[in-house]
Amino acid sequence: MLYQLFSQLSDFPGARLITYISFRAIIANVLALLVSIWFGRYFIGLLKRKHISETQRDEKLDPFNVAKKGVPTMGGIVIIVSILIPCLLMGNLRNIYMLLMLLTTVILGSLGFADDYIKTFRKNKDGLNGWVKIFGQVLLGLIVGLTLRYSPVTVMNEQVTTRIENNTTVVYKTPEVKSTQTTIPFVKNHNCNYADMFSFLGEDNKYRAGWIFFVLLTILVVAAVSNGANLNDGMDGMCAGNSAIIGAALIILAYVSGNVVFADYFDVMYIPVSEELVVYLSSFVGALIGLLWWNGFPAQIFMGDTGSLTIGGIIGVSAVIIHKELLLPILCGVFLMESVSVIVQTQVYKFMKGKGQHCRVWKRTPLHDHFRTSVEQVLKNDPTCSIFFKGQHDLHHEVKIVLRFCIVTLILAAITILTLKIR
Repeated sequence: MLYQLFSQLSDFPGARLITYISFRAIIANVLALLVSIWFGRYFIGLLKRKHISETQRDEKLDPFNVAKKGVPTMGGIVIIVSILIPCLLMGNLRNIYMLLMLLTTVILGSLGFADDYIKTFRKNKDGLNGWVKIFGQVLLGLIVGLTLRYSPVTVMNEQVTTRIENNTTVVYKTPEVKSTQTTIPFVKNHNCNYADMFSFLGEDNKYRAGWIFFVLLTILVVAAVSNGANLNDGMDGMCAGNSAIIGAALIILAYVSGNVVFADYFDVMYIPVSEELVVYLSSFVGALIGLLWWNGFPAQIFMGDTGSLTIGGIIGVSAVIIHKELLLPILCGVFLMESVSVIVQTQVYKFMKGKGQHCRVWKRTPLHDHFRTSVEQVLKNDPTCSIFFKGQHDLHHEVKIVLRFCIVTLILAAITILTLKIR
């Protein structure tokens, strides 16, 4: 709103500041942080008055007897509100990528809210039907993938070159094209075109197959990252802290992709008007940091699925838009570890149970729970169970676990940024 207003008032003193991405991104970040802190306080009070609180968690599961019952949930609403307000004020609402991100926030926020509503008000611990969640994620993936395919604005330049001529920066670009190219980490010629995988279909059909593959991959990325973030949300400040670091790395990648000078310097594809993602992601990071004011240990509110599903979807869609989805296994390595730990644990347990044995790979999953669960706790519930990774005898408090997971994410984010030059 303010962007459109001040764009029309170019003669007004200071009005041109609104045209700078860096200015709008900083304002959006600070505003999101302040809204998150202020609205969080109000929202927590409202939930407590309405007795809307966590009912599933039990301090008996925590070796340090940290009580979690009675803590308000659905704090993801704080994140969503804190993202939407700065974006509506400082964002360019005519930008296709900003609109896609706002749509992502609303769709997955609604999906997560429905899940939390069923768990909290209907006392159904299973929440929303799993197939409904999958349908919502598939729908969002289709919308994003098809928009990138058919919108005339969503184009890219494979290469850009900038030179200084007569004290003026001159930009040379390859033609703007619709492309299924993406960035491969640690490879010298690090652009890969999905269409090339289907060359056996012929010159015309390979592009159609490439776009079909791209849309399906978009669906997979949205579902995988949103579910990974959901699994990571098990300790105070865990998901918000990790996601804020991931968001900061995506800001750098989005800025590089949307700036001709940096796209030339790092030799990455240039995506016109994608710099608006920097404003959105700055709001995203600000909202998460603001939530940590209330969600850090001991948490005064949990984000719930309203927050975690939305966070994962935002990360996945952002990476797809700037054609950096293949960097996500590195950048979101913590989410990947959490997801893999659950899948492996479940499959091994089912396989061994079919043979009449009870066997676990880890003491408990998702992986972060392994570090605060003792062998005695597992054997108390299942005396015949064998555990492959028993770990150390000393257990860790969740504050230390959260801090160490965030450190790992920080390292992975740094590696992700370094892939721009290490190839």
